[in-house]
Order: sequence, then structure tokens, then C-alpha cells
Amino acid sequence: PVHTAAAMEAILNSEDDGKFTVLSNPEFLAEGTAIKDLLNPDRVLIGGPQTPAGLAAVRAVVDIYRGQQGAWVPEKKILTTNVWSAELTKLAANAMLAQRVVSINALAGLCEATGADIEEVARVMGADHRIGPKFLKAGPGFGGSCFKKDVLNLVYLCESFGLHTAAEYWSQVIKMNDHQQERIVSRLFKAMFNTLANKKIAVFGFAFKANTGDTRETPADTVVRLLNEEHVRLAITDPKALDNAKKDLADIASDALAFVSDPYKAAKDADAVLVMTDWAEYPTLDWAKIYKSMRKPALVFDTRNCLDAVALRKLGFKVLNVGK
Repeated sequence: PVHTAAAMEAILNSEDDGKFTVLSNPEFLAEGTAIKDLLNPDRVLIGGPQTPAGLAAVRAVVDIYRGQQGAWVPEKKILTTNVWSAELTKLAANAMLAQRVVSINALAGLCEATGADIEEVARVMGADHRIGPKFLKAGPGFGGSCFKKDVLNLVYLCESFGLHTAAEYWSQVIKMNDHQQERIVSRLFKAMFNTLANKKIAVFGFAFKANTGDTRETPADTVVRLLNEEHVRLAITDPKALDNAKKDLADIASDALAFVSDPYKAAKDADAVLVMTDWAEYPTLDWAKIYKSMRKPALVFDTRNCLDAVALRKLGFKVLNVGK
């Protein structure tokens, strides 16, 4: 949190005044690509006090990241700031990424209502070099341990300094993200003839993103809980996150909630398949086999837009996508 370095420095120097210099060196690793991000980072950020001792300490850490003859991180990628800027940048970067996710999902709802295609809209927007293509993929909303926590930290800071309108703005990012999961359940409700009670839905993917077993703040948790309130029979499958899913949902464990490692078994006798995580294996499944095993009319709601909707429709599926 912002101001941690100042607090630590005050504690460490309470008896030996000036002996310690505390820097801020935030990490920018992403789950699923952490080693790649460490070995070849977009940037390294080091913030220190703007004093002779502070600048010398920053230089010492810069030299560590440079390595011998600049063998690790090129110096042009090593950015130095004051302590406050370094601490705030970590929050700001995650808040801006979270805001992009929320923005594209807000546009996705408009695309669904008008007949536009969010992937086409995103492709054209992303071609603008001022915007770029990253984090313009519509889906069920952001999850993970950082985005919500860091946005709320930013809200707290804005409130602390009397910036109430700014705090309200960032609070809306969280509200809009929550709304996206509510919208998914609402669309399912309408697509399944305005009733979900006693219907079986197979939830494909519980991790907040592919290539990780992390389920912290995963959109799937919210969606599953909302569906459980509608008395849906749920079969949850995930190649890496099933154990965490069982722990996360232990408070609502019942006969209507099953955890199944095999996606084919999860989909058996289901009324719908709800894809919540874009695992690479899901597009390669035998969807003809899945269709035959499901109750009809069989629905696939692909919240990640990772499946071939045209091919699924040819098999007989009714298909829903986000932003289409």
C-alpha cells in the first residue's frame, strides 16, 4: 500500500537515525507468465528518496537489475522515480487495466443489444496506436488477487485526500465488473425460457484465468453463487482449479453442486454448458459427443468467446457469446 516505505523507514530508523534507506520496487508479474515476465520485463520500477543516500541506494538496485554488462534488464527499461510515485504506479497500472476490462464489457452489452460484434469493434479500436489491442477482450469480468484490491486501495486513497468524485469513479469500476457477472446469469435465464430451477448447468472453468489454478476473486465464483440461488444443479469442471473451487464453495456444498474432473461427465444430461475460463483444451473437445450427451435444446454460453460458434451451431447447439 502507498506510504509503506515511509512507515518502514520510520520504524527502522527510530533508533539508528538515517542508517536505513527504504526503496519501493513493485513487481509487475502476471500469473501464468511470471517467469517470462521476470526474465524479460516490460519495465522495472525503483522508487527512492530524492536525497544523496536515496539516489545512491536506487543506483545500487539499478545495478542489480542491469547485471554484468547489462546482461539481464536493459537500462532503458529500468525506470526510477520518487517513493510515492513508485508505490502509486503499481495501483494505477492495475486500476487502468481493470478499467479497460470493464469498459470493453460495457461496450459488449451495447453490442448485444444492437447487433454489433464486440470482437470487430475491439479489433478496429485496437488498431488505433493511442489505444492498442491489449485488454480489449470481452468476457465475464476481471478476477485474481490484485485488480479489485488495488482499485479499492485507490478508492481509499482518493477518499483520504478528499478526492470524493475520483473515489466514486474508481468505485464504479468494481460495480461495473460485478454487474457483468449478473448480466451473464440474466442472459442465461432468458435463454433458458425464463426459469433455471432444477436445470443442470455444466460450468467449464473456475480459475479466474487460464494457465493458473488461482480462484481468488474469480468471476465464476459469483456466477455459481447466483445460479445456486436460482436452485440450479451445477457440475463444475476445471483442469487445474477444482481443489480450490471445492474450498471456495464449501459453504454452499449440497447435492446440487458437483465437482467433476472430466468435462464430458460434467456435461452429461446438462441443459447448458457455461464456459467461464478459456482453457486451451476446451476448443479441442469433441463437442459432437457433448451435444449427444446433453438434454435438448442444448445451450453453450461461451463467456470467453473462445469456441467456434459457427461449428457449434452446425452441431445443433444454441450459442450465446459475450458482445455478440
